Amino acid sequence: MKEYWTSLASLLGVLAFCQSLMQSIFPPELRFAFLKFFNRIFHLFSTYCYFDITEIDGVNTNELYNAVQLYLSSSVSIAGNRLSLTRAVNSSSITFGLSNNDSIVDTFNGVTVLWEHVVTQRQTQTFAWRPLPEEKRGFTLRIKKKNKTLILSSYLDYIMERANEIRRKNQDRLLYTNSRGGSLDSRGHPWESVPFKHPSTFETLAMDPIKKQEIMDDLKDFAEGQLFYQKTGRAWKRGYLLYGPPGTGKSSMIAAMANYLGYDIYDLELTEVHSNSELRKLLMKTSSKSIIVIEDIDCSINLTNRKKNNAVSQKSYYEPETRTGSGSGSGEESGNGNTITLSGLLNFTDGLWSCCGSERIFVFTTNHIEKLDPALLRSGRMDMHIYMSYCNFPSLKILIKNYLGYGEEDVNDDVLKEMERVVDKAEMTPADVSEALIKNRRDKEKAIRELLDDLKSRGERNVKDGKFRGQSGNLTDLEIVEEQEKRAIDSQNEEEIELEDNICKTRED
Repeated sequence: MKEYWTSLASLLGVLAFCQSLMQSIFPPELRFAFLKFFNRIFHLFSTYCYFDITEIDGVNTNELYNAVQLYLSSSVSIAGNRLSLTRAVNSSSITFGLSNNDSIVDTFNGVTVLWEHVVTQRQTQTFAWRPLPEEKRGFTLRIKKKNKTLILSSYLDYIMERANEIRRKNQDRLLYTNSRGGSLDSRGHPWESVPFKHPSTFETLAMDPIKKQEIMDDLKDFAEGQLFYQKTGRAWKRGYLLYGPPGTGKSSMIAAMANYLGYDIYDLELTEVHSNSELRKLLMKTSSKSIIVIEDIDCSINLTNRKKNNAVSQKSYYEPETRTGSGSGSGEESGNGNTITLSGLLNFTDGLWSCCGSERIFVFTTNHIEKLDPALLRSGRMDMHIYMSYCNFPSLKILIKNYLGYGEEDVNDDVLKEMERVVDKAEMTPADVSEALIKNRRDKEKAIRELLDDLKSRGERNVKDGKFRGQSGNLTDLEIVEEQEKRAIDSQNEEEIELEDNICKTRED
């Protein structure tokens, strides 16, 4: 045993002597060149190649590093043994991540890659205008050389897309509104935001299930239609017009659309916008994957009577007092300081400026579709018209289930049949039915009885007063809606023809 330790000590002494001899004979520069040459020989015959993705690129944050970190968090929670937990700003969920100097294997299109999270201490910094973190972080991607083209052309783009989806899913949605008077916030943005917590979904929305499914399918086709819109040469946007009596769930529909797609909402208050150029600037500051809403557009600003506006323009050409700005036609608008025109709003939704972003949805709401200019209603601006009607029997059953937890089997068959008979005559909005159920939600049987009595009394009153829509030629909701739209368009066409005749007559005089 003593001989073994003596031999080991002698060997270590020889190695130390050789090391000191090498250091004295070969200078550091020569040793560094030798190691560099050896490293090149190693990589020349190696079947792998390596890519480093650092956290800091110069003085800016590397977006690819953040994307890789988010992307790996979706698989690390299952495969990793040692994880780090993080929670982002405006996020209600916790995400997983690789711990320091840990690695994980990923597969893409049958190709296996290795990710390693490398964390090292940064050297002591000299004076800098922007101090860097003490730790130097980055990811190292190891792939086979034969798969290099596939990884660089597709895999990294796939990671960016998946990271955006994960970020949008984890991050709470925001509700934006334009600042009062066009002012900017502390960051120079014209929009102010709060977390969007509206619980409305398509499952709880009181609407006919068939119509509801049509809307959901249309939204899904839009969200997944990037290639389709590029192929057809159309801007990736879509417009929805929600109209109907007050209290029929137009705002709840917007919230359900946002929750279904995971989009932010920009609630545009037109009365705070002073010009068309300001309207365009607001559009430019909206993000992709968002819903831009203008509620009660017929009440926001006067965009409905082009005949009156054109008559003022005609008068301003021939009347001196109007040319000086004293005419009464524009006095009200000038007094309000609002110079938004119908042309500006149309360009906002369907002009060149509407293409400055992608994956946007425009939603207009109104209680009176007949007051809107037909130019706002055509396809390409408002692609889908959704009539928010009074409660029918399917929507009534949804509300009873939402507020009382009752299914069809929990309600007496005779009561259900009687509700089905009178609900159309009652013409109650979902808001009215909801209030009737909320005030008696502690006594569910009483809530059902009082709701049925309310439906009967309203139905009898409407029939007696001749207000029931089914009394007039037995028209359906869809036929009534189509008739209103047709009447609005025909009325506008007649006004345009009459205006052209007046202009021609004035020119002849």
